[in-house]
Amino acid sequence: MISLNARCRSRLSAALFAPLCLVVAGAAFAQTLSADTLPESGDFRVGVEPWLGYGQWYVAEDQGFLEENGLDSVDIVNFAEDKDINAALVSGDLDAASVALHTAMAMKSSGVPIHIVTLLDVSEHADAMIANADITSLNDLAGKKIAYEEGTTSDILLRDALKSAGMSIDDIQPVPMPASSAGSSLIAGRVPVAVTYEPYLSAAKANGNGLHVLYDGSDNPGLISDVLVVRDEVIDSRPGQVLAMVKSWDHAVEHYRAHRKDDQALIASAIGADATSLETAFDGVRYYTLADTAAALDGEFLSKTFSNVLEAATQAGFVQGDISADDLIDTRFVDALGTQ
Repeated sequence: MISLNARCRSRLSAALFAPLCLVVAGAAFAQTLSADTLPESGDFRVGVEPWLGYGQWYVAEDQGFLEENGLDSVDIVNFAEDKDINAALVSGDLDAASVALHTAMAMKSSGVPIHIVTLLDVSEHADAMIANADITSLNDLAGKKIAYEEGTTSDILLRDALKSAGMSIDDIQPVPMPASSAGSSLIAGRVPVAVTYEPYLSAAKANGNGLHVLYDGSDNPGLISDVLVVRDEVIDSRPGQVLAMVKSWDHAVEHYRAHRKDDQALIASAIGADATSLETAFDGVRYYTLADTAAALDGEFLSKTFSNVLEAATQAGFVQGDISADDLIDTRFVDALGTQ
C-alpha cells in the first residue's frame, strides 16, 4: 500500500538534527543473511520526497515486486522536507528513508542510528551550474554572484565545482535563493551564474539567451546521489524485510529499463507531475541496479566520491564530527544478493 501525504518536494533542505546517543549498527543478525532470507511479517514504512529519483518504489508496487519478494505491506510516505523525515526516523514512525548522500551523512554525524544499505540513483545532468555567455570556465567564477539554494544538492555541486577550480565559497558572491528562482534570476540578468536542477534547468536554458551548462553531476559521477537508509534497530531485527526492499528496487529498475515510457508516466503521476514535462529530467537521472551499486562500492564511490561529498557537506556545516564510509554504509544486503 502506498500513502502519499504531500505533492511538493523541498530538494534536500538543510536541517538541524537533534543530538542522539550513537547506536552501533550491525550487531549480529538473528539468522545468517543470504539471498534466500525471507522477510519478517508486518508492515514496512519508507519515507520519500516527491522526487523522480525515488520513483522505482512506485514501479515496484505497481508491478507487484514488493509482494513477490514476500513483503506483507509497504507504506511509501511522502514528506516535504528532510527535517520531517529525520524526525520520523528518530521516532520510529519510519523504518527507512530515501535521502541524498549528504543528508545521510548529516543524520549519521548527529547520532541518528541509521545505515545506508543500497544506492538508489545518481543525478548526472539533472543538477547543474548554468551561466551566461560571458562565463566560459570555472575560473571565471571568481568574484561573481552565484544564485543557489543553501543546504541542498545545489550547494554540494557548487562547492565541488569551486574546489575543482582551486577555489572555495569565499571566492564568490553567494546569492542564496530557492532553486526554483535561481534560473529565473539568471534569465533576468540579476546574476551571471545559477545552480539548480530539473525541471528548472530546462526552463532556464529554453528561455535564456546564450545560457550554457558549466558544470553538472557528470563532472564528478556519484556526487549527487540518493541512498536508502534504514534504522539500525530494523536492520538487526528485520533483516529479511530490508533485503526484500533492496531486491524489489533492483527488480523495478530492470523493469524500468525495459519499459521506460510506461514507467516514467507512472512515476510522474505518483509525484504529481506530467511525464512530458519531466522527460529531460528523467534523462538526467540514472537509477542503480544491484550490480551498479556493487560496482560503485567497489570503485570510485568509496575511494573518491564519498570523501568529496563528505568534505563539501562538512564545509557547508551539514556534517559535524568525524564519520567514515565504514561508519555509514552496510554492504551486507548488496553482498548477499550478489551471490544469488
